[in-house]
Amino acid sequence: MTLRIISAQEVVFDGEVSSVTLPGTMGEFTVLRNHATLLSTLAAGKVRYIDAAGAEGEASITGGIADIDNNVVSVCVY
Repeated sequence: MTLRIISAQEVVFDGEVSSVTLPGTMGEFTVLRNHATLLSTLAAGKVRYIDAAGAEGEASITGGIADIDNNVVSVCVY
């Protein structure tokens, strides 16, 4: 699945991942391949992911919106 983390200033991450964990405003949640379509607001915290090679990565955010659709996780952060 593809993860794209984008801010107004830069593309923070754009690549293939096997999972991504997001800090939703109603609680943390994990997205895996073939997840149902979802739109969620995000709270301050860390976006954690495992890339296609199995390496872990993370990005700190202060909030944003996540759109999960057709194995693409788009995260717009501020």
